[in-house]
Amino acid sequence: MKGSLVRKALWLSLFAMAMAYLEATVVVYLRELYYPKGFHFPLNPMPIRLVWVELAREASTIVMLLAVAVLAGEKGPLRFAHFMYIFGIWDIFYYIWLKVVLGWPESLLTWDLLFLIPLPWVGPVLAPILVSIGLIAAAIIIYRMECRGIPFRPGWSFWAMEILAGCIVILSFLWEWKMVPQGDVPERFNWGLFLSGYLLGWVTLIRVLLPGKLPLSPPHGQQTYEGKQLALEKNPHTKREDT
Repeated sequence: MKGSLVRKALWLSLFAMAMAYLEATVVVYLRELYYPKGFHFPLNPMPIRLVWVELAREASTIVMLLAVAVLAGEKGPLRFAHFMYIFGIWDIFYYIWLKVVLGWPESLLTWDLLFLIPLPWVGPVLAPILVSIGLIAAAIIIYRMECRGIPFRPGWSFWAMEILAGCIVILSFLWEWKMVPQGDVPERFNWGLFLSGYLLGWVTLIRVLLPGKLPLSPPHGQQTYEGKQLALEKNPHTKREDT
């Protein structure tokens, strides 16, 4: 990645890290109120009014990440890549900031309440971090392709398989959801289900990158991203066009 795309990625990284800190501070305040001796399962009860506030906060977080990705990208594939990149950085640094401020989690296998929409997601910290690493890696692959002028335009079967992989991963997080409202302690994370979805997502992406699946050079007459940047540097009066 070169030029303006690299600068954009750096700014997106800063945004994601700062937003992760904001997210972590909210959790610090909540744990100070409800878990002064440290976060644990079973969860301490919260007033239903605050539960709805928390649900709205989580939804707002996703909307903010999506909005920044759309504003940062000029076209669909880059917007998709930006969202994956921001989400991955945000999620990883969320745990980094909690570790810095609270000394939590104790290990990568420490259980956490990950999300509440539409049902409680629970699992060891390692699982969402693996997802985030995968999202960042996939985003970088798309960045590199777009910089080289290779359009990332996989067919519907690719998206169907990736959606299926994502649903399998989410199902693994929901596997023990009933433990949360019942006030029980989650006992077993379904690593088999999680890894099947995780690996399916990677295999699907790798397959579409194989020779012959996507073009290895820009379409005829289309200038590469670096070529456009070089042309603009040589002639600053050249009209800049969205790609």
